[in-house]
Amino acid sequence: MKTRKFRFAALAGMCLAWGLTLAAQHTRTVTGTVLDSRENPIAGAIVYLKNDRSRAVRTYISDDHGRYVFHALAPNTDYSLHATYRGKSSSQRLVSSFDSQQTIHITLKIPL
Repeated sequence: MKTRKFRFAALAGMCLAWGLTLAAQHTRTVTGTVLDSRENPIAGAIVYLKNDRSRAVRTYISDDHGRYVFHALAPNTDYSLHATYRGKSSSQRLVSSFDSQQTIHITLKIPL
């Protein structure tokens, strides 16, 4: 009886690990840089990523080099992306569900 429970638990654990591995392989990451009109990085810009299906919004504050990153994005969902800094805003960019890349790099420019 104990052997059966152990085998079941081991099998369940292997299935869970396999499922998590598959899920991790099928997510996307959006990275990028926020720049001003002179191509200088903007630290402290707020980058907004909106899930166009659920309308949920995630934010990221750009680092000292103007970089931002959003991990674990659903591959079958469109996202809208833009940045703001001191009352100015970049143009809105689309991350399409038809784009099959796992890592997408988007530069956002804010005219200052």
